[in-house]
Amino acid sequence: MNQNTLKVNELHEDAEFEENGAEVFDEKALVENEPGDSEVAEEELLSQGATQRVLDATQLYLGEIGYSPLLTAEEEVFFARRALRGDIPSRRRMIESNLRLVVKIARRYSNRGLALLDLIEEGNLGLIRAVEKFDPERGFRFSTYATWWIRQTIERAIMNQTRTIRLPIHIVKELNVYLRTARELSHKLDHEPSAEEIAEQLDKPVDDVSRMLRLNERITSVDTPLGGDSEKALLDILADEKDNGPEDTTQDDDMKQSIVKWLFELNAKQREVLARRFGLLGYEAATLEDVGREIGLTRERVRQIQVEGLRRLREILQTQGLNIEALFRE
Repeated sequence: MNQNTLKVNELHEDAEFEENGAEVFDEKALVENEPGDSEVAEEELLSQGATQRVLDATQLYLGEIGYSPLLTAEEEVFFARRALRGDIPSRRRMIESNLRLVVKIARRYSNRGLALLDLIEEGNLGLIRAVEKFDPERGFRFSTYATWWIRQTIERAIMNQTRTIRLPIHIVKELNVYLRTARELSHKLDHEPSAEEIAEQLDKPVDDVSRMLRLNERITSVDTPLGGDSEKALLDILADEKDNGPEDTTQDDDMKQSIVKWLFELNAKQREVLARRFGLLGYEAATLEDVGREIGLTRERVRQIQVEGLRRLREILQTQGLNIEALFRE
């Protein structure tokens, strides 16, 4: 994942909180159950060798949730406000009206170690969490906010259930960055990269890279499959960010607006450094050296300002229940 992808796609994840849709899905398409949703799900299950019983159960579930009407923007605000006050029927209505959103997202994670129904079940837990935390006064649609929670619970389930050794979710995500870089370098260099080569590529301390790599029991091959019936490597367990539909373009715009709002709560220097480092506010993503050269500061000073800016952003986002690590990964 390059840093230009980082600037929206990873902000695209936690940021879906704030006009956060982690995917702003076409509401009309969801009402129509999106052409082929059931058919596509059936094809996916058959390709995975699903039994007729599993297939029937999945189709039954998809058919049942198809009868749950989506909420209009006005209804969404009405029920969300009531849900926040503890109204159970309103909470249930919010959940039932967004079950198709879970299915749409869960399908992106098929063939990655968990059955579709299991992915949907995990995604539903994220949806429930989103209903509990959603504040309609922030001004963005619930589907945008909910997608982050749905994706996080699905990814966490895949990460936890496809590893022999369980690691904290934030550690696994950080490890993914190192392993992804290792695989890219292995193709480029025609040999398995050393910790020093990975550290240089990521502009990270060698000790940090070495420590993280030691956590990976499968580091002997950066392409080692996850095991079971899956041929995917650990690097492949996240949704394919390249397979984005028109709704993702809409969301990218939403994310940019949210990111700009957050950045302007920093001081001017922090804002400029983060914008240049992560390719925001019209800048191209750049290394610490390049940013320093552009603004007349040393690499170390740029790094310090970046740390300060990220720390300040963390404080801002934590007050809103957001996690900065999912927004800015170097």
